[in-house]
Amino acid sequence: MRRTPLLLCALFTTLLLPSLARAEVRTREVEYREGDTVMQGFFAWDDARRAKRPGVIVVHEWWGHNAHARAQAERLARAGYVAFALDLFGKGKVTKHPSEAQGFVAEALKDPAVAAARFAAARAQLEADAHVDPARIAAVGYCFGGAIVLAQARSGADLDAVVSFHGALATDRPAAKGAVKARVLVCTGAADPFVPEAQVKGLEDEMRAAGADFRVVRHAGAKHGFTNPAAGDYGMEALAYDAKADRASWAEMLKLFKQALK
Repeated sequence: MRRTPLLLCALFTTLLLPSLARAEVRTREVEYREGDTVMQGFFAWDDARRAKRPGVIVVHEWWGHNAHARAQAERLARAGYVAFALDLFGKGKVTKHPSEAQGFVAEALKDPAVAAARFAAARAQLEADAHVDPARIAAVGYCFGGAIVLAQARSGADLDAVVSFHGALATDRPAAKGAVKARVLVCTGAADPFVPEAQVKGLEDEMRAAGADFRVVRHAGAKHGFTNPAAGDYGMEALAYDAKADRASWAEMLKLFKQALK
């Protein structure tokens, strides 16, 4: 029997739309431990994708494991990755007060081995997930988290890519020549008073000396926290959301991931 185009369209819609309706980003919260410390984690993935796919670790700002980190994980899931928003401070250590955030960071970084162990514990959670191809892992970090993922790259961590968004760039443990295995992307605000141009140039000099595969993108007019729509809620003049820089930096990340996470 010959079917008309309209009949074929109706048949196609009937068969396809139910499966499309079921396709959506799924999330789940997990508790995990590093030593005696209970951590909180957040998975996000697209359940329409059946094959194993690359995993991305998301490292939060100095405010802690908050809505921004989770939103970025969901955003990554919509882009086709399995994302795990980790916890570097310990469950419940989330704040909106700069002084308290500074205390959280100081505690987390007083022993570099502890921060590294907490990152490793989160990576183990991600790699054990049934949706993830553990041979393709990247990490992204925001503010404090940017410093964490760069520390991973500097130490020679076996990651395919790391991306720092408005992260701290200075370090007292620069990368040794040949140590950096990950491809590195740094997205920084050209108007960020916390990350002055001298710090950006210092990072570039360090990466060149180490022989790293890296790229630095300066976003004109962008202040600190430019990816966080709630940046202006913290009462700090140095912080501001910048939609243009947010979109542009995200596009730069996706371009890198397309190359590095094949």
